[in-house]
Amino acid sequence: MFLLIAEVMRRKLMDGQVCECLLNSLMEPIVFVDAEHIIRYMNPAACVQLQKYGGGELVGNSLFDYHNPASCRTIRMVWARMQEGLEEECISNKDGKYTYMRAVRDERGELLGYYERYEKIVPH
Repeated sequence: MFLLIAEVMRRKLMDGQVCECLLNSLMEPIVFVDAEHIIRYMNPAACVQLQKYGGGELVGNSLFDYHNPASCRTIRMVWARMQEGLEEECISNKDGKYTYMRAVRDERGELLGYYERYEKIVPH
């Protein structure tokens, strides 16, 4: 889905406001972090999920402010691999809840940052 959004934005078929509305409508939490690991965007679902850490108040702060030292090491290791071309990696799997880091690149392939996305696997 996010590749489609990037393609639509590249072709100028959707402006930034529409794109933000689309991301805000997702039920899955999304947290975008820049190349300095500063949180730049959280959709409403992410604000709810991370409420115990400050919710939307986390925007503008370091992602490392709410992660434990082991998670910070993992994020730094995955970030280093993203700089070498990695696109996505699962960084946590606890009780059927998965956290992924996904690279965000510009049209030249330059790494701009990443987003954390979350999935919860519900048994059938």
